[in-house]
Amino acid sequence: MMKKFLLMFLFLCALPLMAKEGVVQCGNLIYAGSKTSRCFSDEFLSTVQQRTGINTARRFRAVRMDNDELFRFPFVVMTGEGNFHLTAKERDNIRKYVEGGGFLLASAGCSSSDWDRAFRREMGEIFGAESLRPVPMSHPIFSTVFPITSLKAGKRPTSGYLEGVELGGKLVIIYSADGLNDSSNSRNCCCCGGSELENALEINANILAYALLR
Repeated sequence: MMKKFLLMFLFLCALPLMAKEGVVQCGNLIYAGSKTSRCFSDEFLSTVQQRTGINTARRFRAVRMDNDELFRFPFVVMTGEGNFHLTAKERDNIRKYVEGGGFLLASAGCSSSDWDRAFRREMGEIFGAESLRPVPMSHPIFSTVFPITSLKAGKRPTSGYLEGVELGGKLVIIYSADGLNDSSNSRNCCCCGGSELENALEINANILAYALLR
């Protein structure tokens, strides 16, 4: 109970990009023309509200990466499949977005290797080579809501992992090459399964809580 009240207090003090009505609205990015997530599960938004009392909208809202509306969202999701190239405006916006306090959760849809290569290339262009680094399991992101001790990758024998970009000692981007779609709660999803992390719901809930409270 004490943890719940502490989370709520910190949230109210630390969230600069919150909607006026007090509801945290999370965005689903449209980028590189018309690429976007078609079925990334938003169930973790409700889970965070239930577990912490943080008032979250229950559904993502579509937002273009090249639009200044991006800066109204404290948290956005970027996912998809296949190769892509961001425009100069999109690169500039996402850099300013995370520098200004926004948080990006990125996930390779169906563990798409082409999307993975494109995302790494774009992060290198924006933040510099080797900007994506492994996130150790000792990081606070693995204990904000749920205690997570392992990342279970669905279709490969080794453990999954997360990578991130840090600015000023704080994570501002989390990325999974395996994929973080909670497929058991996805709607109208054509996902091939890939090696999505099996405990994606808990991981995503932790990431959102960390993003709002860091």
